[in-house]
Amino acid sequence: MKIERIETIPIRLPTRRVHQWASLTTSIGVYVIIKIQTDNGLTGLGEAPVLKDWGGDHMKYYGETPETTQHVINEILTPALREQDPRRIEALHSAMDTAVKGYPYCKAAIDMALHDIVGKASNIPAYQLLGGCYRERVKVTHSIGLMENAKAVEEALQVKEEGIKTIKLKGGIDYKRDVELVKEIRIAVGPDIQIAVDANQGYATAKLAARIIKAMDEYNLLYIEQPVEGIDQMAEVAHRVDTPVMADESAWTPQDVLEIIRKRAADIISLYTTKPGGLHKAKKVAAVAEAGGLQCNVNGSVETGVGNAANLHLAASTGVASLSCVVPVSTPRGKGKQGIAGIYYLDDIITEAFEFVDGEIVVSSSPGLGVKLDEEKLEQYRIKG
Repeated sequence: MKIERIETIPIRLPTRRVHQWASLTTSIGVYVIIKIQTDNGLTGLGEAPVLKDWGGDHMKYYGETPETTQHVINEILTPALREQDPRRIEALHSAMDTAVKGYPYCKAAIDMALHDIVGKASNIPAYQLLGGCYRERVKVTHSIGLMENAKAVEEALQVKEEGIKTIKLKGGIDYKRDVELVKEIRIAVGPDIQIAVDANQGYATAKLAARIIKAMDEYNLLYIEQPVEGIDQMAEVAHRVDTPVMADESAWTPQDVLEIIRKRAADIISLYTTKPGGLHKAKKVAAVAEAGGLQCNVNGSVETGVGNAANLHLAASTGVASLSCVVPVSTPRGKGKQGIAGIYYLDDIITEAFEFVDGEIVVSSSPGLGVKLDEEKLEQYRIKG
């Protein structure tokens, strides 16, 4: 079996509402879908949920765009992978890293498609290639973007009714608003719903962040995610507060996690399929986190059903990813459950909705990533020109 061609398809999904966070300057859902085709007729699907303003601490890792993604995959990675056996996943990662440094989202899209191909060729779900199924359902955290407090409370109450048990609130712009919002949400949803806050590096100093977090203490936060920029500042926050600290922008690679462990800069790692460069490398990040005694969840960039399927296979196969995951409930228009829990788009490019039961997504046992493209929807949402 050999790779014959790789196709890149930029798309734009219609959003249910604006999903804004502190550093975001572009809309979610403008991403790149890829198809890897083999000489025996198999097609593997992948996704690069690229954002130009999403990168590591102090510009350590760089943002990507649909245009840069297409260029890197079409002009650099495809020539390096053509005629290669897609089952040699570790070797192909080495080939990609030799061909171009960085661009983990491009490489993650290819890695997803490789796992999809190998799973289909072997008639097994992708999670079997990642250590097997550790959990059959993945708990969903519903993320509420920056918005008016009253609207955030209204959305929190609705998703609670729909079975969500963990809510993550975006903050980092106005700390007084953040504290007040946590208070209002806690009063509204009661004591049994877990609440987390994600500042996306928005608090200016560790001392300020610690003061804000302590002001939220009485509302029983599950964790505070990436309150400041930089591992050293994260460590200062972690040493000053009792609330668990999650590293996201600070944690891309196994080496990042090693530094976080050494400096005791976080209690939790936000694990992605994309930041390390794919499922294969994400398992290495998870292994380092587990060795260092850190919990994980699976997080992402509000992927379509393709990238989100990869998220679920990562969460399903990784024991240390024990916390509720910030993943969409991917749902094409007119299918699946009704409501807004885990819903960020009005439609999707996959044929069937993910099964959502009691606040959890049921992991597919179909071969590969377990999703099929709706080719008409793919063409409908393709960015042309």
